[in-house]
Amino acid sequence: MQNGSGPRKHTIVVLVENKFGVLSRVAGLFSARGYNIESLSVGETLDPSVSRMTIVVTGDEFVIEQVTKQLHKLIDVIKVSDLTDDDHVERELMLIRVNAEPQHREEILRTADIFRAKVVDVTPVSFTLEATGDEPKLEALVELLRPMGIQEPVRTGKVAIARGPKTRARKAEAPKRARVSEDPKVIGFAD
Repeated sequence: MQNGSGPRKHTIVVLVENKFGVLSRVAGLFSARGYNIESLSVGETLDPSVSRMTIVVTGDEFVIEQVTKQLHKLIDVIKVSDLTDDDHVERELMLIRVNAEPQHREEILRTADIFRAKVVDVTPVSFTLEATGDEPKLEALVELLRPMGIQEPVRTGKVAIARGPKTRARKAEAPKRARVSEDPKVIGFAD
């Protein structure tokens, strides 16, 4: 039942109940089938009882369809979406510490400016830059900084969101306060 398409990166978004053990069950589903999660970001949504996972995994269409079906079977999973072919925005955050030898400092700062990266820490021997963007942009920044000497790169993993009205977020509602006159324990007071 394979449609002939080869393996490629897929960005899968999973809404889950915000409970302990859910992350390990979702990750275990991938590892049990021999698939490596290339990137995983998890965060709370507007509703504190729901978390959003953004998972990047490589596979062909058939494999991703099977994994998606298995995710739907997990009891704590609310919704699964493959954003790969949908119109969406994705970003990743990277902190990168670079050697800051005097002869390279200006070039590092110019490169950071071109990539809209911020200098977030300076020591006598290094600069730490913060950059956000898609994977090709961050890879290009790494390649330009490599000759100066990269000490350590740290990346968050991809986060993604669909464009337009497809995934309208519900507005977080403030808890409704009961009016005094609606409280059955209060008798004789008027609002």
